Order: sequence, then C-alpha cells, then structure tokens
Amino acid sequence: MKRYAKLYSLFFKQQLKVMMEYRADFLLGILSVMLQQFASIFFVKVVFDHIQQLNGWTFHEILFIYGIAATGRSIHHIFFDNLWTLGWQYIRPGKFDRLLIRPINPLFHFIADRVQQDGFGQLAIGVIVLGTAIPHLDISWGILDFLLLAVMIISSGFIFVAVNLFFATLSFWMVDSLPIVWAVFNLSEFARYPLTIYHKGIALLLTWIIPYGFTAYYPAAYFIEGKGYASFALWTPVVAIITCMLAYLFWNRGLKAFTSTGS
Repeated sequence: MKRYAKLYSLFFKQQLKVMMEYRADFLLGILSVMLQQFASIFFVKVVFDHIQQLNGWTFHEILFIYGIAATGRSIHHIFFDNLWTLGWQYIRPGKFDRLLIRPINPLFHFIADRVQQDGFGQLAIGVIVLGTAIPHLDISWGILDFLLLAVMIISSGFIFVAVNLFFATLSFWMVDSLPIVWAVFNLSEFARYPLTIYHKGIALLLTWIIPYGFTAYYPAAYFIEGKGYASFALWTPVVAIITCMLAYLFWNRGLKAFTSTGS
C-alpha cells in the first residue's frame, strides 16, 4: 500500500504540473463546470419561487441533497475520470497493452494516468451548496455528525466510481462501452433530488439495481428528521464497499477476456 500511495502521489504531482502549464485552460475548465452547476441550481430556485415545498421537501433540503451528490461526484470526477476513456483511448488504439506489461496493477495505472481539473469546480460547487443549505436546516450538528457526513460523501464518491468501472469494463468485450457508461451515468441526475418525487419503479432502480440513491438522497434523509430511511441510510458505506468489490471482480474478469486490437 505504501508503494502505491507513493506512486500515486508522483502521478498526481506530474498531472498537476501538466495542468499548470496551461493555467487559463485549467481555470476555464473549473469555471465552466461551476457555471453549469449554477444553472441547474438556478432552475431549482425558479421552481421554488412558485412553490414552498416539493413533495414535503423544502428548497434548502433539496440543496442539501444536491450538495452531497455534487461533492461525492467530484471524487470520481477528479481522481477516476479516466474510466470514461477506457474503450476509445486505450483499448481501441491498442494503448491498453502497455499497461499490462508494467510491474503495477493495470487498474491502478489506468486510474492514475489522469487527473481531471474540471472536478475541482464540481468540488467547489458541492462545498458552496452544502455551506448554503446546512445553516437553513433544522439540524443540531455535532462533530460526529460532520464526520458521518464526510463518510457519506466519500461513500457517495466511490459508488459513482464503482458504477462507472462496472460498465466501463464492458469495453473488454465490445471495445468501447462509452454510450452505455454515459446512459447509465445520466441516471445519477435523478439522484440529485428526492426519490419520493419519482415513480416507484425509478426509486427501486436507483436503490437496488444501480444504487445512485445512496449517493445523495438516503444520506440526506438520515440527517433531515422526519424524512424516513434514517437507519437505511447508514448502509451507505456498506453499499459503497460491496459495489466497489463487485466492480473490481468484474474488471478482473474483463482482463481475462481482453484481446488486443492489434493496432
């Protein structure tokens, strides 16, 4: 573990040096993501200018859900964004072969090969939204509550990672699974809002099949009294561990089935 931690720090520093060579591009990437997220939040604000609650949820309670989702997603966006590129940048042109002949875990090397600067914008928005929402919630916060919130956010991030890794692994059989990864990832947009506002089928899908509900809604429901699912939400870290294990097992199976494109 020490070896991989040191290796990742070297990869990370090198990626940051590369990004800092183009500082304007770095800042524009962050700002573009922040503006995109602000547009979504502005839309929610416009809706709540005409209503007081949405199926029992207030504006700041929905902001709280949104903030958890955005902050959790930023973990994926910053450190694991290379998962999107497995098929079209690595397997199709034959670049994945070089990862297999190096004396480190190929998944580690693949993930460490990229740091996405846009994710810092996502992180900033998540922190700003949480900082805006929390003072308006009727919650008595203690140190343990903030620690639990941090655990929930980290778990949220790794659920995003696990889902993307699972579906990106399909590229070992179909060369490029990006359309599937993109379609599944778009379902996470539903998780930024209370699952109770959707049809039961969607809620079931986002709880038991693709567990995006645990990336924001259930963690938020734990802290907001009277919303239910308090004990259910405590399973969020367990869900993160299980989904990561399943995704990694599926990745290893994909590695065994991998055949070079010969490019």
